[in-house]
Amino acid sequence: MSVASVPRSGYAGTSIARTGCGRNYLEPGDVYAPGVAKSESTTLEVAGREVRLSNPSKVYFPKPGWTKLDIAQYYVDCADPVLVHVRERPTVMKRFVNGIQQEPIWQKRVPQNVPDWLQTATVSFPSGRTAEELVANDAAHLAWAVNLGVIDFNPWPARRGDLDRPDELRVDLDPTPDIGWDDVRRATMVVRDVLVEHGLRGYPKTSGSKGMHVNVRIEPRWSFLEVRRAALALAREVERRAPDLATSKWWKEERHGVFVDYNQNARDRTVASAYSVRPTPDARVSTPLEWDEVPDAEPADLRLDTLRERLRTVGDPAADIDDNAGSLDALLELARRDEEEGIGDAPWPPHFPKQKDEPKRVQPSRDRDRPTQRGRAGDPQPGGPPPGVRTGGLQRGFGSKPRTGQGYEDEFED
Repeated sequence: MSVASVPRSGYAGTSIARTGCGRNYLEPGDVYAPGVAKSESTTLEVAGREVRLSNPSKVYFPKPGWTKLDIAQYYVDCADPVLVHVRERPTVMKRFVNGIQQEPIWQKRVPQNVPDWLQTATVSFPSGRTAEELVANDAAHLAWAVNLGVIDFNPWPARRGDLDRPDELRVDLDPTPDIGWDDVRRATMVVRDVLVEHGLRGYPKTSGSKGMHVNVRIEPRWSFLEVRRAALALAREVERRAPDLATSKWWKEERHGVFVDYNQNARDRTVASAYSVRPTPDARVSTPLEWDEVPDAEPADLRLDTLRERLRTVGDPAADIDDNAGSLDALLELARRDEEEGIGDAPWPPHFPKQKDEPKRVQPSRDRDRPTQRGRAGDPQPGGPPPGVRTGGLQRGFGSKPRTGQGYEDEFED
């Protein structure tokens, strides 16, 4: 395990070494030194590398007072379970350079001047452009990213050895407004049943906000198109089994309950990885769970300051995810049956090229020629929020929910 050397007392003098997630760590806040000038820096000795951390006392989480150094130390302490979910995967850098109260900068390309040991991968996008993205393969890479303002990691579902063949199907359960956490947990258990019946093992985790994710390791034999097709079939099956609880509708005006977001499996879509700290006021962590924990799990209990103890006492429920890669054959057969029954493709994200069998890209309530029955497929959303929805400036561009995946507006109130 990598070792970090973190000076205390103004970041000069005595060094304290930490390994793994053992007790020899500083609790969040212990290293907070508000008197340190912003121009100062510290050096972390991590995985045999020296990683410079500028402005270590900069406060990223104002309510608990946690700093950039607190975030870096968390990732160093818990690198082993974190790396299971990001290793060999291109990763989009979501940079909160001034803390969580300001909008992040989404940066796909690593800077021009990087350490010679930094690992990257060249990825291509639907637009035809390419980018050299970070591949965080050890604790030094995690700390390097935190220095740039990264709080949560957003890796691809494919590894750099074959970026055209994902090895992970991702189920993203996103509650619609006014839907409670208990409904999210119930929907997650329906997902489990569908996966099991189709020969797959899912690994549930809290999103770190108000949703849940289920990661499914798969054999890297299928394209992104096929993985998304399987995810759509799964979403529709969940909706069939729990029609009052779950939905696969893309348009927000057609949704109810918990949305099963199949489009998270489209190429170039990412979600926060397991054990990522999320930009919520209390620094919640996207935490893997055992299935028997899901019915009672509370996201507010799973935070930056509680995860080390959980890893020591409970362990990592997703530690063996790489040993359980499954086949998509059964889900793809389900997709084929749907298609034979006239339930075709569903909407794609707006920045993707129009697909062959995709419904029209027009809001259903504005589509005068839209048939009254089209299976369960809605139509894709253009950029920006639906009519009548105000974001208050908290989220730009596509989407309507304030601070999706980053907490909600009311959570930032005193």
